Amino acid sequence: MSLVLITGTSSGIGLAAAKKFLSLGHEVHGIDIKPSAINDEKYHHHIADVSNKDSLPDIPGVEILFSNAGVQGKDEIKTNLVGSMNVVEKYAFNDKIKAVLINASSSAHTGFEFAEYSASKAGLLGYSKNVAWRLAKEYKAVCNSISFGGVLTSLNDAVMNDEASWKAIMDVTPLKKWVSLEEAAEWVYFLTVINKSCSGQDVLIDNGEKDLNCTFVWPNFGK
Repeated sequence: MSLVLITGTSSGIGLAAAKKFLSLGHEVHGIDIKPSAINDEKYHHHIADVSNKDSLPDIPGVEILFSNAGVQGKDEIKTNLVGSMNVVEKYAFNDKIKAVLINASSSAHTGFEFAEYSASKAGLLGYSKNVAWRLAKEYKAVCNSISFGGVLTSLNDAVMNDEASWKAIMDVTPLKKWVSLEEAAEWVYFLTVINKSCSGQDVLIDNGEKDLNCTFVWPNFGK
């Protein structure tokens, strides 16, 4: 079993990922600005702000790192981009490292969200490739980013609970669904534990919204 470090473990994808790794016997360290509700002898919680590198705790020998912590609406560049860089630079470059995964966003590809948020996530795509090159060269470890589209989390209640908004979203989503937190955690596990050969890539998980939303119009096409 591996020593796993996940940021943003108090809720959402980070919490789901932590539970996934714990259920499979891994030792997990979590970093968040808020307390954690996880009660497991293999879980160690650290309250810190990823955007403040001096607040990050010393956690030697990290083998799997999921840089997940992020915000929307305030200080996106500082938290999402600089914060992730702080975490990766502190913990990833060690002799034990096996895999790094950075949580980006489908907005990094489309730009169709708030400007600073999209910019912060787009920056992570380039940064993850830089990390992948350095890790491969020195440690033969993998690094990728993952870009989720819609995820079924309370952060999206504003559109999930509004019938008109939800219909508008589903109208442009080929698979007619969003990713559950459990599925998101499965992707995190796959890309950091199962995967041994894919590196320097961004994996887009958006139920086909970006690349399968056909705009070609012709009688009977697509029926």
